Amino acid sequence: MVLDSCLLILIHYIYRMLVYNETFIVDDAIVTEWLEWIKTNHIPAILATGAFDNYKALTVLDSPNEGITYCIQYQTDSIERYSDFYYKHMENIHKAHNAQFEERFALFHTLMEEIEL
Repeated sequence: MVLDSCLLILIHYIYRMLVYNETFIVDDAIVTEWLEWIKTNHIPAILATGAFDNYKALTVLDSPNEGITYCIQYQTDSIERYSDFYYKHMENIHKAHNAQFEERFALFHTLMEEIEL
């Protein structure tokens, strides 16, 4: 048990977490519908790819944009898993989102790496 804990700590320091962040700016008129769709379709589709271990959803409180800004952050410990997602799955997942909410949102995404300060 102690060995397992030490191994997990070592893995954490050797392999920093990668975070794939999607930032959506959503039209006020569709927020309720959008949140439900994201929760029941978009997030499960991304997690089903096997590229990410978990996710965190946030709202931006001081966004200068019109509409409501949401961020969804997915964590992985492997650039290979992220690359698989990016090249094999992301386009189709975003196409499904676009078909559902065309012209009523803006999206940008980034890949970030956890760092120690």
